[in-house]
Amino acid sequence: MNDAIATQVYEDRFGAVIDHAAAGYLEIRWFDTTEDMSAAQFQDWLAGFAGEVERRRRPGVLVDATRFLLDRGYMNSEWRDEHIIPRYNAGGVQKFAFHMPDGMPAVGAAPAPEGPATFPTAYFARRQHALDWLGVTDTARS
Repeated sequence: MNDAIATQVYEDRFGAVIDHAAAGYLEIRWFDTTEDMSAAQFQDWLAGFAGEVERRRRPGVLVDATRFLLDRGYMNSEWRDEHIIPRYNAGGVQKFAFHMPDGMPAVGAAPAPEGPATFPTAYFARRQHALDWLGVTDTARS
Protein backbone atom coordinates (compact mmCIF):
# COMPACT_ATOMS: atom_id res chain seq x y z
CA MET A 1 0.00 0.00 0.00
CA ASN A 2 1.21 3.46 -0.87
CA ASP A 3 1.28 5.26 2.46
CA ALA A 4 1.38 8.79 1.01
CA ILE A 5 0.59 11.60 3.38
CA ALA A 6 -2.71 13.39 3.10
CA THR A 7 -2.74 17.04 4.13
CA GLN A 8 -5.72 18.63 5.78
CA VAL A 9 -5.86 22.10 4.26
CA TYR A 10 -9.02 23.34 5.95
CA GLU A 11 -11.46 22.38 8.69
CA ASP A 12 -14.34 24.02 10.44
CA ARG A 13 -17.41 22.73 12.26
CA PHE A 14 -19.07 21.66 8.98
CA GLY A 15 -16.30 19.69 7.32
CA ALA A 16 -12.73 19.32 6.19
CA VAL A 17 -10.79 19.65 2.95
CA ILE A 18 -8.05 17.06 2.53
CA ASP A 19 -5.42 17.11 -0.19
CA HIS A 20 -4.26 13.67 -1.33
CA ALA A 21 -1.59 15.16 -3.61
CA ALA A 22 0.33 11.97 -4.43
CA ALA A 23 -2.93 10.16 -5.21
CA GLY A 24 -4.22 13.04 -7.34
CA TYR A 25 -7.42 14.00 -5.60
CA LEU A 26 -8.89 16.60 -3.28
CA GLU A 27 -11.54 15.57 -0.77
CA ILE A 28 -14.40 17.18 1.11
CA ARG A 29 -15.32 15.26 4.22
CA TRP A 30 -18.65 16.65 5.45
CA PHE A 31 -19.59 16.41 9.14
CA ASP A 32 -23.05 15.78 10.59
CA THR A 33 -23.04 19.35 11.93
CA THR A 34 -24.10 20.36 8.39
CA GLU A 35 -27.59 19.82 9.80
CA ASP A 36 -27.21 23.35 11.25
CA MET A 37 -25.68 24.90 8.11
CA SER A 38 -27.51 27.74 6.36
CA ALA A 39 -27.81 28.13 2.60
CA ALA A 40 -25.34 31.05 2.68
CA GLN A 41 -22.84 29.06 4.75
CA PHE A 42 -23.13 26.17 2.27
CA GLN A 43 -22.48 28.47 -0.69
CA ASP A 44 -19.51 30.08 1.08
CA TRP A 45 -18.11 26.62 1.85
CA LEU A 46 -18.44 25.46 -1.77
CA ALA A 47 -16.81 28.69 -2.99
CA GLY A 48 -13.88 28.12 -0.63
CA PHE A 49 -13.53 24.55 -1.83
CA ALA A 50 -13.65 25.69 -5.45
CA GLY A 51 -10.71 27.96 -4.65
CA GLU A 52 -8.75 24.96 -3.38
CA VAL A 53 -9.63 23.02 -6.54
CA GLU A 54 -8.30 25.88 -8.68
CA ARG A 55 -5.18 26.28 -6.57
CA ARG A 56 -4.23 22.60 -6.23
CA ARG A 57 -5.31 21.36 -9.69
CA ARG A 58 -6.00 17.72 -8.78
CA PRO A 59 -7.65 15.63 -11.51
CA GLY A 60 -9.96 13.93 -9.02
CA VAL A 61 -12.43 15.16 -6.42
CA LEU A 62 -14.05 12.99 -3.75
CA VAL A 63 -16.96 14.28 -1.68
CA ASP A 64 -17.64 12.14 1.38
CA ALA A 65 -21.29 12.96 1.97
CA THR A 66 -22.05 10.01 4.22
CA ARG A 67 -22.64 12.42 7.15
CA PHE A 68 -23.96 15.35 5.11
CA LEU A 69 -27.24 16.50 6.70
CA LEU A 70 -27.87 19.89 5.07
CA ASP A 71 -31.51 20.70 4.35
CA ARG A 72 -31.81 19.71 0.66
CA GLY A 73 -33.91 22.83 0.08
CA TYR A 74 -30.72 24.87 0.52
CA MET A 75 -29.05 23.22 -2.47
CA ASN A 76 -29.30 25.46 -5.53
CA SER A 77 -28.12 23.71 -8.69
CA GLU A 78 -28.45 26.87 -10.82
CA TRP A 79 -26.15 28.77 -8.43
CA ARG A 80 -23.70 25.84 -8.40
CA ASP A 81 -23.72 25.61 -12.21
CA GLU A 82 -23.01 29.35 -12.51
CA HIS A 83 -20.52 29.91 -9.67
CA ILE A 84 -18.85 26.59 -8.79
CA ILE A 85 -18.74 24.19 -11.75
CA PRO A 86 -16.84 26.65 -14.00
CA ARG A 87 -14.17 26.88 -11.29
CA TYR A 88 -13.90 23.09 -11.14
CA ASN A 89 -13.53 23.07 -14.94
CA ALA A 90 -10.81 25.75 -14.69
CA GLY A 91 -9.09 23.73 -11.96
CA GLY A 92 -8.63 20.78 -14.30
CA VAL A 93 -11.03 18.35 -12.63
CA GLN A 94 -11.32 15.17 -14.72
CA LYS A 95 -13.54 13.07 -12.43
CA PHE A 96 -15.84 13.97 -9.53
CA ALA A 97 -17.03 11.23 -7.16
CA PHE A 98 -19.57 11.32 -4.35
CA HIS A 99 -19.43 8.78 -1.52
CA MET A 100 -23.07 8.68 -0.43
CA PRO A 101 -25.13 6.84 2.18
CA ASP A 102 -26.63 3.51 1.14
CA GLY A 103 -29.96 3.91 -0.60
CA MET A 104 -29.25 7.23 -2.32
CA PRO A 105 -31.03 6.94 -5.71
CA ALA A 106 -28.09 8.20 -7.85
CA VAL A 107 -25.74 5.48 -6.54
CA GLY A 108 -24.86 3.16 -9.38
CA ALA A 109 -26.02 5.46 -12.18
CA ALA A 110 -23.65 5.78 -15.12
CA PRO A 111 -21.07 8.57 -14.61
CA ALA A 112 -22.01 11.68 -16.57
CA PRO A 113 -21.28 15.41 -16.65
CA GLU A 114 -23.70 17.52 -14.62
CA GLY A 115 -24.69 20.99 -15.79
CA PRO A 116 -21.78 22.77 -17.49
CA ALA A 117 -19.17 20.34 -16.15
CA THR A 118 -16.53 19.10 -18.58
CA PHE A 119 -15.95 16.06 -16.35
CA PRO A 120 -18.15 13.12 -15.32
CA THR A 121 -19.69 12.83 -11.86
CA ALA A 122 -20.42 9.46 -10.27
CA TYR A 123 -22.12 8.35 -7.06
CA PHE A 124 -20.95 5.44 -4.89
CA ALA A 125 -22.13 3.78 -1.68
CA ARG A 126 -18.61 2.48 -0.92
CA ARG A 127 -15.57 4.72 -0.55
CA GLN A 128 -13.25 2.18 -2.17
CA HIS A 129 -15.47 1.99 -5.25
CA ALA A 130 -15.23 5.78 -5.58
CA LEU A 131 -11.45 5.66 -5.20
CA ASP A 132 -11.20 2.85 -7.76
CA TRP A 133 -13.24 4.89 -10.24
CA LEU A 134 -11.04 7.94 -9.62
CA GLY A 135 -8.04 5.75 -10.40
CA VAL A 136 -6.55 6.20 -6.94
CA THR A 137 -3.98 3.69 -5.76
CA ASP A 138 -3.33 5.40 -2.42
CA THR A 139 -6.19 4.56 -0.07
CA ALA A 140 -4.61 5.86 3.14
CA ARG A 141 -6.91 8.16 5.12
CA SER A 142 -5.66 10.96 7.28
